[in-house]
Amino acid sequence: MNNILYTLLCAWVRIHAWLPFGLLYVLSDIGYVLVYKIAGYRLRVTRRNLEAAFPGKTPRERRLIERRFYRHFVDYIVETVKLAHISEAEIQRRARMTNPELIDRLVDRGHTCILILLGHYGNWEWFTAGNSFFASAVMYPIYRPLSNKAFDRLFIDLRARFGAVGIRKADTVRDLIRLKQEQTPALAVFLADQTPSLANLHYWTRFLGLETAMLTGPERLARKLNLPVVYADVRKPGRGYYEVEFKLLTDAPQQSPAFALTEAYARLMEQTILRDPAYWLWTHKRWKHKREDTPCKK
Repeated sequence: MNNILYTLLCAWVRIHAWLPFGLLYVLSDIGYVLVYKIAGYRLRVTRRNLEAAFPGKTPRERRLIERRFYRHFVDYIVETVKLAHISEAEIQRRARMTNPELIDRLVDRGHTCILILLGHYGNWEWFTAGNSFFASAVMYPIYRPLSNKAFDRLFIDLRARFGAVGIRKADTVRDLIRLKQEQTPALAVFLADQTPSLANLHYWTRFLGLETAMLTGPERLARKLNLPVVYADVRKPGRGYYEVEFKLLTDAPQQSPAFALTEAYARLMEQTILRDPAYWLWTHKRWKHKREDTPCKK
């Protein structure tokens, strides 16, 4: 059954991926009405998140962010479909990295394995799939397998189209140790704004004004393997166009105090979101854990 679904999904994606961006965005405009106005996809979660994060804004201001978010969200879907056909030159033009030389300098200094932290902001699929951005290293996006095997296989294929090599979350430590031992220039990409599991509530901070449990796995890996950590600050200058500016958090993580890297990421991610909240993924339950429900302390 999964093979049949995968074949149908691939056929549907490939047909739509051939469409020019202008037509894809017409489909996105129609999809916006279906997803937001008619289906109300995760609308309660989105509104609850926006009300919690921006209590000082008026209902009208939050509703404007909400509408802009859903327009962007459907754009993200059609843009991800476009990965099946977009050329390397086109994705480099539309998902521009403003200072890739920062990564090249770290590699030249002998850091063959580097952690890149970003969030569910803009179009993360375009950046994690764009392995051709770097002449000096291969991109290894860390991913959590989807429960639906057909969709999981489809996303793996899309992300690997330009040479990126996905690493399953459960295999991260083993694979990064191997890459470092082999001295293979590698960029391990973490979407670090995910909610930790109940067993991993190790650090809490104020994020968007709310007490938030932060994912600490990237910091633990960086300290364990002594890997440089870089933040990817994403902007969306126009429809179908994104920019990333790399910011070095540290090239000596073992010298950083405990949780300093996690806190630094939280502050930078917060700045990215506050610059334009509409491009963050508001449909997920960001604050489902409470500090009083766990024995963890900051």
